[in-house]
Amino acid sequence: MTSDGEAKRRRGVKSSFTLYREGRSTPEIRLTVHMVLTARRWRSLLDEKLRPIDQSSARMEAMSAILNSPPLSPQVDIARRLRIEGPTLTRMLDSLEKDSLVERLPDPHDRRTNQLRLTGNGEAELAKIFAISDAMRARLLDGFTDEQILQVNAVLEVLLARLDAGLPETED
Repeated sequence: MTSDGEAKRRRGVKSSFTLYREGRSTPEIRLTVHMVLTARRWRSLLDEKLRPIDQSSARMEAMSAILNSPPLSPQVDIARRLRIEGPTLTRMLDSLEKDSLVERLPDPHDRRTNQLRLTGNGEAELAKIFAISDAMRARLLDGFTDEQILQVNAVLEVLLARLDAGLPETED
């Protein structure tokens, strides 16, 4: 059984373009717009706070993915985890390696790939980054209940899983 909202979404009552042109929107449109703007603004503010220590949200994401992966994970797995292309990660790793934050080690089983690990300096720097990020997150989420945070997480996890799986083709 579907709700009226679900049926309307499937029928596509009016296109987003038509609604925007009319100066209107829907909860679904606002949800996706708010997700994009929230992520963009969070990264912008985080980058601003990390700039004094010569770090960025992109560097945080790369180092966090390496830290939170099995030891000596292949570079391709880290790129996949970050949902970025290999060359993008390679450029980031060049910079992190130059700063002695990450090590690339040849994979003994596959000469075409590298295994990654944070250096001691990398872990220390990531701890500083997390301290800044944690303080910002606490201020951002102040006043939300644990239940509200869990609900938002549940919705975002489903949306991310659907995007990762690939959206089904339309019936058109």
